[in-house]
Amino acid sequence: MRLLSEPTRLRLILLLHEEELTVAELQEILSMGQSRISTSLAQLRRQNLVTDRRVGKNSYYTVVSSLLRPVEKILHQAAEELPEVHRDRRALKLVLSKRRDRAAEYFEKLAGKFGHTYVPGRSWEALAHALLRLLPPLVIADLGAGEGTLSQLLARTAKKVIAIDNLPKMVTFGKKIAKKNGFKNLEYRLGDIEAPPIDKNSVDIALLSQALHHAVSPQRAVDAAFKILKPGGKIIILDLLSHSYEQAKELYAHVWLGFSSVELHTILSKAGFKNLEIQVVSREQQLPHFQTILATGEKEK
Repeated sequence: MRLLSEPTRLRLILLLHEEELTVAELQEILSMGQSRISTSLAQLRRQNLVTDRRVGKNSYYTVVSSLLRPVEKILHQAAEELPEVHRDRRALKLVLSKRRDRAAEYFEKLAGKFGHTYVPGRSWEALAHALLRLLPPLVIADLGAGEGTLSQLLARTAKKVIAIDNLPKMVTFGKKIAKKNGFKNLEYRLGDIEAPPIDKNSVDIALLSQALHHAVSPQRAVDAAFKILKPGGKIIILDLLSHSYEQAKELYAHVWLGFSSVELHTILSKAGFKNLEIQVVSREQQLPHFQTILATGEKEK
């Protein structure tokens, strides 16, 4: 009982009572470092409360149910009083759905083959241009647009694109390019993604493409996106999967070192978005092997 009274060990026991999990999966669920989780697992293992089995490079941990059976009622009561448990359960569902989801794996295989064999005229750039033509005439907010290259691509078929950036030089440059290319449906506005100068309930799509990791508060940025969306509108986030490349803060002015799928799920849910879909869609081959995560959600009608 003394061993289980510590919150981290108790959360581990409750999770492993539900499902057999790896250390990496526990890291993602609990948003904790590997050393802290491994230390707690070792303590539980020494008392034979958990056991593990090796599968390839991974060790899967599970509880020894027979030893916990006498205290199951106490564990259930503790779970109701521990504030993190509800978040852990949501994160567990997401991790388990990722296990079952092979779409990202298929995409990676496809991306790995695409372009390796030369075919005249075939490229990701050409494919992107073609797919953009399929978009209906929507009002799109490009939040953290920079000079607005993506905004200009979207403006070819969108009803209107509002490009937001907090750097006056970027906005000035974007306006010049838009005028030069004759985009009358593309408007650049100076503002912050945490409080974009856009009316509430006025856009169909809120896009944050490699912008959320620059926000002081990612939660405020997603909350703001929720407010400007029409009922039934969607948010699209393209960002880096959480990584440990600290140099990104100085080299690229990143405030956050990416986001895990659990973190994005929590941020989107807290903002009020439903029908969430989150998956890794790209992996760079060169160091530091950045990965791109795609997250989408919908504002209920």
